[in-house]
Amino acid sequence: MKKLIFVLVFCSLFTFVSSLAEARLTPRRSTLENGLILLTSEEKALPMVTFNLLIKAGSRYDPQGRDGLANLAASLLTYGTRNRTALQISETLDFIGAGLSTGCGEDLATVSLTLLKKDLDVGLDLLAEVLSASVFPAEEIDRQKQSVIASIKAREEEPGAIAQTKFMEALFPQSPYGRPVEGTESGVRRVGRSDLVEFYRRFYRPNRAILAVVGDISHQEVAERLAKSLQSWESGPALEEAIPSVSPGPANFIHVNKNLTQANIVIGHEGVPRSHPDYYAIQIMNYILGGGGFSSRLMDSVRNERGLAYSVYSLFDAEKYVGTFQIAMQTKNESAEEAIRISIEEMRRIREKGVSGEELQAAKDYLIGSFPLRFDTNRRLAGFFAQVEFFALGLDYPDRYAELIRQVRQEDILRVAKLYLQPEKLIVVVVANQEKTGLKNKQ
Repeated sequence: MKKLIFVLVFCSLFTFVSSLAEARLTPRRSTLENGLILLTSEEKALPMVTFNLLIKAGSRYDPQGRDGLANLAASLLTYGTRNRTALQISETLDFIGAGLSTGCGEDLATVSLTLLKKDLDVGLDLLAEVLSASVFPAEEIDRQKQSVIASIKAREEEPGAIAQTKFMEALFPQSPYGRPVEGTESGVRRVGRSDLVEFYRRFYRPNRAILAVVGDISHQEVAERLAKSLQSWESGPALEEAIPSVSPGPANFIHVNKNLTQANIVIGHEGVPRSHPDYYAIQIMNYILGGGGFSSRLMDSVRNERGLAYSVYSLFDAEKYVGTFQIAMQTKNESAEEAIRISIEEMRRIREKGVSGEELQAAKDYLIGSFPLRFDTNRRLAGFFAQVEFFALGLDYPDRYAELIRQVRQEDILRVAKLYLQPEKLIVVVVANQEKTGLKNKQ
């Protein structure tokens, strides 16, 4: 009886959340005079507004020898403008109870702002300064560079980060997608103020940006206020940007010796970009293989049946221009070879035999059912809209998503498993006490 009541309550809650999400997932879109793409969704439940800005100013635009420039530029945006010092910016945010953060990835830099509706004018003035009048004070540059270098050194001591870095370097050699976004210590040290100012001037332009706004404000009001507050943020010349050409590295077995009790392992190869027509079939296949948590085959084989790892998972990470396939896990040094062997066996099994109808339906149910639950906050919703625009998925993508998943068949899963799981191309990285793994001679 208790189980039945729980199921009924969950179903009712899920139906409510799904209905609520469906009503929210219909943004409006326009392009401002300065070239900025604007997406909005009006949400009156709370008197708050969230801004999520994506700018094509990620680490793939780092010049040779200046690895980490894009990341430094993004992190320094809020550390001083022509009108305010870093302290004054911080005090303004504290006074109105707003949150302003920046970030950087391979393709994009991000700026996020959340504030109360009543403080919109103050917040927009501050946002406009950050986007059009950052000055990169020398003393702040030095402090931030030291902070980034400390983070790089810490990453070089963390086994999981080491495995991931070595994997990406081997997968995308001679490519910005194979380098950490933070850059290298030598690259960061070379970055000067003139580099930051030039990068900012060139790439931080509204005609290279997407802004998603969610909250207690209409599309018309957002557009009017932005036209006024961002009038000093001028569009730049259209930059000719060739689609990145990335050649994946060959199969490899990489040993990193560390005095550890647990081996950190990454196994994988090239994946597919987000625009790939087989993207949805691949995601379902991966959910069954290792993306579905405790319901996945890898978890069953590696953890549940043999107790070799607490956690093991796989993913196809699809970006704008590149993609990766990875299996990641931790296991005892002594069981590293067995865990790797079993993981590869599971790859081969799904390639050869496909999946059952029950597995396929369970994966579909989860992916469709969990979709609306991703948008439980305005911040997540704004981030989702911006990504939909960046990947050119179309404003009707939320309406089409369920059908894109439903139309995948068992034969599709077998086909994509054969095509996109490639055991002969695997790059295997093992960060461990190599003496104890018995893998020293593995090539």
